[in-house]
Amino acid sequence: MARASFHFAGTEIKAGTRQTVEVPVAKLYTHTPLHIPVEVVHGRRDGPVLLVCAALHGDEINGVEIIRRVLRNASLRHLRGTLIAVPIVNVFGFVQRTRYLPDRRDLNRCFPGSESGSLGARIAYLFRTQIMENVTHIIDLHTGAIHRFNLPQIRAELANPQTALIAEAFGAPIILNASLREGTLREYADSQGIPVITFEGGEALRFDDVVISSGVRGVNRVMRALEMLPAKGGRSMPRKRSEVAATSLWVRAEIDGIMRPLVRLGQQVRKGQKLALIADPFGETETALITPCSGIVVGMNNLPLVNEGEAIYHIARFDELAEAGKAMDYFRSSIEPEGSNETVMPVHPWDEQQQE
Repeated sequence: MARASFHFAGTEIKAGTRQTVEVPVAKLYTHTPLHIPVEVVHGRRDGPVLLVCAALHGDEINGVEIIRRVLRNASLRHLRGTLIAVPIVNVFGFVQRTRYLPDRRDLNRCFPGSESGSLGARIAYLFRTQIMENVTHIIDLHTGAIHRFNLPQIRAELANPQTALIAEAFGAPIILNASLREGTLREYADSQGIPVITFEGGEALRFDDVVISSGVRGVNRVMRALEMLPAKGGRSMPRKRSEVAATSLWVRAEIDGIMRPLVRLGQQVRKGQKLALIADPFGETETALITPCSGIVVGMNNLPLVNEGEAIYHIARFDELAEAGKAMDYFRSSIEPEGSNETVMPVHPWDEQQQE
C-alpha cells in the first residue's frame, strides 16, 4: 500500500517526491510579497517528520549552507519519513543582513506567537501553525552573534530522553545542557513534547567550512539515528563523540581597552589561567583576563576593542574535563567536508597548530 501524501501549507506532496513550497509571510513597503522558502522531501515509507531550520536570526547564515548541502545528499532517495527543510526563517533579517526584524524584535523570543500581535509574533504564529504543526523532531541551526565565534556545539534540554538521543547522535564535540528560554522556538517545541536541539557554530555573516561540514554530518547522523536514512557503512565510529557540559559561564572584561587573546577556541583552560590581556592604546596600563574556572573555550569575542563588562570568553565546565578534551581531539581529527567537493580551510581558531 502506497504511503499517503503529505499536506503542507495547502500543498500536496506525494510519497517518493520532493517539492519547494513558498509560504507567504508578509509584504515589503513596495507591496512586494515575501515568502519563507521550504523544501519538503516526502519518503515512500513511514517514519519521523524532521524539521531542520536556519536563519531564525537573519544574519546567521552557516545554517543556510548546511541545509543546502543536506538537500544534495543522494541518500534522500531512500528517505524514510519526511524532511522539512527551511533554510531562511527570518526572511526580513536575511535580506537586511541583520539578526532582527524591522521593528528590532528578536524572532526567537516571539514564540508561540499571535495571529494579531507584533510582526515577530505574527511570523512566529505563522511558522508554528503552517510549518511546525506536524513535525516529530526539530534541529534548529544557529551561529554566534556578530564578532562572536562559537565552537560547534549542541544546546538542548536533556531531561527529554528523545532530545538527549538526537543531541548525542549529532556528534558535535560539546553538548550544553542548556535551560529553556521563554519565547524561543526550542522552549515552545519542548512544551509540546517535540524533541528539539539547537546547533551553534561559527559567527554571524560569515561562512566557515568546518562548522558547515560539522553541521551537515550532524544532521545526517540524526537522520540515521532516527532510521530516516540507511546506516552508513565504512569504519566504525567511536561510541561517544560528544561530552556534556555541567554548566557554562562568560568571562567578562574588567576594564575598557584593546584586547590581545592568549587562548584559542576549543582549548582547555585551568582556573586562574590568563585568557587575554587588555591594555590602553599607549600600553601604560594592562590587565589580564583570568578564568575563574577550568573548562573548554566554546565561544569567544573576536573584536579586539572591548568595554568593561563585555563578554569575552564562554567557558564550558565539565565533571570530567579529560573526557571533554578527548571529544575535542576526536573532533579535530575528523574534520572533513561531507556532501561537498569544497576544501576545508587549513587553519581555524581551534586548530592546535595555530601560532599565537
